[in-house]
Amino acid sequence: MSEHAPNSEFVQSLERGLAVIKAFGPDRPEMTISEVAVATGTTRATARRFLLTLEHLGHVRSDGRKFSLTPHVLGLGYAYLSSLNWWKIAQAAMEDVVHELEESCSASVLDGKDVIYVARVSATRIMSINLSIGTRLPAHVTSLGRVLLSHQPPEMLDACLAEIEPRKFTEWTKTDPFELREAIETARMKGYALVDQELETGLRSLAVPIYDRNGRILAALNVGTHAARTRLDEMTGRFLPVLHEASRKITAQIPG
Repeated sequence: MSEHAPNSEFVQSLERGLAVIKAFGPDRPEMTISEVAVATGTTRATARRFLLTLEHLGHVRSDGRKFSLTPHVLGLGYAYLSSLNWWKIAQAAMEDVVHELEESCSASVLDGKDVIYVARVSATRIMSINLSIGTRLPAHVTSLGRVLLSHQPPEMLDACLAEIEPRKFTEWTKTDPFELREAIETARMKGYALVDQELETGLRSLAVPIYDRNGRILAALNVGTHAARTRLDEMTGRFLPVLHEASRKITAQIPG
């Protein structure tokens, strides 16, 4: 949670309520009141009040000891997705990409130093990571993230690079801030990002930006493939034109 309220209008109780919802996840699908308190950095009494309120609103359920989220909480995320007027347009273009390349296609937006998947059309399963709408991944090790970061203001990019944890997902993961900045700048100049086995061994991914009608970046579009199946030159030679065409189609159909 935020250490300092941005201004006098800041509602800390809302922040804490959202923190309780976000505390649940694949590693913590069920929690006791004490576990929620630890996860959110609040007292047990505070965690209890928020959990009981969320239960009353239908966002969580309890078996008397442990709490878990309910499907009702999906409405919060769907409110965002339904506000994206390019989402359904992108889905159709992505299906064309998958049909032509026979590889999975995804669209993501930037949230801080992470990318969040907002649309996905699957072909074959190539990753051990379970990718679906709402999946969050570190931006700096993904082709989607590097495309999105390449369009950010310098101060935002500086802040993101300063916060990166030097974690080696694979032996090829770039962790040096100067090397990452160079890769992001290359993505900006070339109009695409190609990431080779930095997130997962054997995974190669290629991403391009999706723009609105005014030339502002909306999201990024990518294709992932297995290194043993697709050469790097094939990705830029065969895959890249298909992705660029899909991006152009999406932009052309977005209302002006």
